[in-house]
Amino acid sequence: MTDTMEFNEIYQEVKGSWNDGRLRFSKQTVVYKSSKTGKVDSISVPELTHAQWRRVCLGHGIKLSTITGHVYKYDGFKDTDFEKISEYFKTNYKVELIEKDMCVKGWNWGTAKFNGPLLSFEVSDSPVLEIPLSSVSQCATGKNEVTLEFHQNDDTEVSLMEVRFYVPPSTGDEGADPVEAFAQNVLSKADVIQATGDAVCIFRELQCLTPRGRYDIRIYPTFLHLHGKTFDYKIPYTTVLRLFLLPHKDQRQMFFVISLDPPIKQGQTRYHFLILLFSKEEDINLTLNMSEEEVERRFEGKLSKNMSGSLYEMVSRVMKALVNRKITVPGNFQGHSGAQCITCSYKASSGLLYPLERGFIYVHKPPVHLRFEEISCVNFARGTTTTRSFDFEIETKQGNQYTFSSIEREEYGKLFDFVNAKKLSIKNRGFKEGMKAKDDMYSDSDDDQHDAYLERMKQEGKIREEANDSDDSEAGSDESFNPGEEDEDIAEEYDSKASASESSGEDADSDDDRKKKPAKKAKVVKERKPRKKEKKIKDSSAPKRPMSAYMLWLNSNREHIKSENPGISVTEISKKAGEMWKQLSKDKKEEWEGKAEEAKKDYERAMKEYRERGGGSSGSSKKEKKKGKKVEEKKVKSKSAGVKEKEGAAGNESFKSREFISSEESSSESDRGKGRKRKGSDDEEEMTSTPPSSEESGSD
Repeated sequence: MTDTMEFNEIYQEVKGSWNDGRLRFSKQTVVYKSSKTGKVDSISVPELTHAQWRRVCLGHGIKLSTITGHVYKYDGFKDTDFEKISEYFKTNYKVELIEKDMCVKGWNWGTAKFNGPLLSFEVSDSPVLEIPLSSVSQCATGKNEVTLEFHQNDDTEVSLMEVRFYVPPSTGDEGADPVEAFAQNVLSKADVIQATGDAVCIFRELQCLTPRGRYDIRIYPTFLHLHGKTFDYKIPYTTVLRLFLLPHKDQRQMFFVISLDPPIKQGQTRYHFLILLFSKEEDINLTLNMSEEEVERRFEGKLSKNMSGSLYEMVSRVMKALVNRKITVPGNFQGHSGAQCITCSYKASSGLLYPLERGFIYVHKPPVHLRFEEISCVNFARGTTTTRSFDFEIETKQGNQYTFSSIEREEYGKLFDFVNAKKLSIKNRGFKEGMKAKDDMYSDSDDDQHDAYLERMKQEGKIREEANDSDDSEAGSDESFNPGEEDEDIAEEYDSKASASESSGEDADSDDDRKKKPAKKAKVVKERKPRKKEKKIKDSSAPKRPMSAYMLWLNSNREHIKSENPGISVTEISKKAGEMWKQLSKDKKEEWEGKAEEAKKDYERAMKEYRERGGGSSGSSKKEKKKGKKVEEKKVKSKSAGVKEKEGAAGNESFKSREFISSEESSSESDRGKGRKRKGSDDEEEMTSTPPSSEESGSD
């Protein structure tokens, strides 16, 4: 037999909801870890006194009782697990696993027994129901009845509000009231918050970010009382999951974060985190409202009666001693600026992301805590608004995605190294940069592996800096917005020899003006003709294309499918038909393929007769006309180009630069006819009638 036994998908009932997790039996301890909260229940083996095996709604379950009176129940076992668990308990724990059946008769008259933290209602020594007294929020008494009210859980679809017990009057000792005795037994173990006695200490006017406002915090032995101007909150220490102490990026303030489960409520709002903000410069002298002997006996040296120091240190120290949980602080991560956090945005609100040793936490609106064990993968994505930042996406195993955006580009290297060192799966590692993607998403990532995304961002930064320098030197021309078109403009000017012709056609005075005042570079405007797709006119007399074998089979079986599946939709018919066609035998398919082949031959025969009658000739004549038109346009363009070269070589006064031609085209028709006197009127008419080419449409 092995030293340990592990079971997955074991459920624990918490205030009406089932939380799954993992259960491990070892020789020293029984450990259960919740998948939802990460909370760990550890039971020492010497403390175990009883173990029961029961049939429950989720299969079979185990109920463990300890010397201290605590009861732990875990469900989700299989029937076959009983023998090996029973043998393991006998061998290692010296505890017998007893089978106990639940009463399912449906009777509502029985005996109420208080077994530690449980109220068990039994009929004929068989339990009907068990109520954890820690779930009781209020206990009220009547003449002969006791009413129990329960804490509500937001994760459950249906919540149990209250249960009433009828307690018959006692026939024995008249001095003892059975209703009051029942209520006292419930209240002794119930989670009913009653501010009895004085507070251990009080912190005045602390700044609270969630819930927002300034609150007086009164520290009681079993709960925390937040007293504000508008609202009051009472937080039992049993609901505190974790404590965080996080330095602000400005190094002058500190966050103290308290994680709560279940959360505190205000109307429909739920606060899963209590976030306090402190200034490092604020000090306090604290005196506990207890004697020194009582402080030493209760806190075992963790606290003293008189303490002094920074306010955040005193609050965190007191909370650590009362809650008995460790305080989580940032680890070895340091960002680009030297801070232990990263500035980013989550859901349009700016905040700080802290990479911790075992997870990430974001403060403050809304606060988010993600443990590494619940993260499926992370993703580094390009920023949506600017290339100077990037997004950090975290996807959990439950399918939820958290996107932290607007992270500075300089933080990428530090964050990537941190994620790589924690062996988290990186979703986009080299997929789009030509790297070989690993099939195993959970494999270890090497430190010396080439990061293509980082190299690309560095290269883009260099290009952007060079572009900024060149923009400053060019005095901010409009063409900086179209960097991709500059090379094309230069090529066009070179091909058309515009600079040479322009310089030959101007006098000495214009040359002097050009030296004094630099010519402004004209913006090139390209004319792009939209492509028009001509619709083909269908001839109604043309034969129809033949159907495939599948379509022939579907048309013949469509009504049969509808009759077998009444109310089926069109898409579901296609899906069902596809499955039936796949399952069709080879002989049947060959039969329909033969029919399709015959239909194809008939189509070819009919098409041949259709063409012999002259069908389909209109389409071919249109294509020939279009082709002839293109050839004619090419001839006109080449002819106009030849005339232009002749005029440029002659250097006569009738030469017009590209700017002049473009402006002349945009003017009225009457202005066009005034300044045009050239030799060869036929050539001139062909030039003006021809639309300008892409080279002629631009300007220098």
